[in-house]
Amino acid sequence: MRRSRGFRNKTRRTLKAKNRTRVTITKRLKELELGTQVVIALEPSFQDGMPHPRYQGIIGKITEKRGRAYLVSIKDKNKPKILIAAPEHVKPFNNTQ
Repeated sequence: MRRSRGFRNKTRRTLKAKNRTRVTITKRLKELELGTQVVIALEPSFQDGMPHPRYQGIIGKITEKRGRAYLVSIKDKNKPKILIAAPEHVKPFNNTQ
């Protein structure tokens, strides 16, 4: 039988819950403004609206709100792409170093 290569294939380390906390209601209801820079930070305990795990840690910009989810524009190599991500899987990027 052929091996399954599903959506969460080879993501044991990427999607491991780091601090074993539940998704809070404030995290699910958070509102972000258009044009905000965000980091794709996948929440493994919530599968709905999860972008592909290859985009974990990528910085993008919110371009549109579609229902409860956000459209995040990123650059994959030199190709522009648009990801659909639920608010649980994005967090604001603060560039303070």
